[in-house]
Amino acid sequence: MFGIGSAQAAVKVGDEAPDFTAPATDGTNLHLKSVIGTSPIVLYFYPKDNTPGCTKEACGIRDSFGAFRNLNATVYGVSYDSIDSHKKFIADHQLPFVLISDSDHKIAKAYGADGLVFAKRMTFIIDKSGKIAWIDPSVDPSKHSQELQDALKKLR
Repeated sequence: MFGIGSAQAAVKVGDEAPDFTAPATDGTNLHLKSVIGTSPIVLYFYPKDNTPGCTKEACGIRDSFGAFRNLNATVYGVSYDSIDSHKKFIADHQLPFVLISDSDHKIAKAYGADGLVFAKRMTFIIDKSGKIAWIDPSVDPSKHSQELQDALKKLR
């Protein structure tokens, strides 16, 4: 196991990933436990759809999405925005991954990524056993995609 710990995080590397069920842009209510086990999961929290930093972050993942597929990783973005806002964000930027609406802030609170107005920009990688394998408590949107790929390669 490896990762960056954070005193602010509600979870730490090695902990069981907090389970949740929430509306997702693929039309489902995504239940985390139902997708654990097949591949590592990237769960990235971001402040707001269609803002400069969040767009840079999402498009960075989009632009190297083939690498995420090759690493057999599933990517989910999470913010407090509505499903309608998420769908517009996906359409505006052709994002190839599912976004999750955390309008009640429960997911962000469980992971320690909650902020008063917006979710904090934090990322978690959940391994196939459902444990937190890696945490980035202070994501740089311009470097995020490459950092995730490097972390996923180390998990293999």
